[in-house]
Amino acid sequence: MEIIIVDDDYLVVNSLKTIITAQGIKVLDVGYNGLEAIELYKRHRPDLILMDIRMDGLNGIEATKEILKIDPNAKILLITTFEDDEYIAVALSLGCKGYILKQNIEGIIPAINAVHSGNLVFDSKIVSRMKGRTKNVVNKNLSPRELDILLLVAEGLNNKEIAKSLFLSEGTIRNYISTMLEKLSLRDRTQLAIYYYKNKYGVDE
Repeated sequence: MEIIIVDDDYLVVNSLKTIITAQGIKVLDVGYNGLEAIELYKRHRPDLILMDIRMDGLNGIEATKEILKIDPNAKILLITTFEDDEYIAVALSLGCKGYILKQNIEGIIPAINAVHSGNLVFDSKIVSRMKGRTKNVVNKNLSPRELDILLLVAEGLNNKEIAKSLFLSEGTIRNYISTMLEKLSLRDRTQLAIYYYKNKYGVDE
């Protein structure tokens, strides 16, 4: 795996680079603001970009938007010190693959690996704040069981993990998700997660 790190704090960049390279992941380049992130992505086309949100000039959210215009399949994992619900919704609505807090050092490598594997990832502190609030999702068409599955999809769990959590078979989970996609006129599980967070935080379509 080859990645790019972007953060406006030199110490953070160097620390992240040390942690990541120690795990055998190649850091192609580093940047210190959103404009550099865009240029570095164009130059290297990495497997993943690990990027801070609050940076001088062009911030991580704005840079994410521009990078995804260049490559809609770009995998972007945002890292920040801020537990701001609005950022979660905006990041997802743009197509970002994950959001993790800088203080969760031990979770950075698992998050990178999960996003690289195609999963959505959210820091455990963010997830714990959302648990128990699924019923606030505005859609009367979803059953209580479908709402449970929706939350787990939004947490980034795959079908096997959801099945284990709810004591159901993977086939049953696949059937539930297919039904939910049809009910909500959505295309895939990423759109399900985006639907969940948009409804939670009132982000406009």
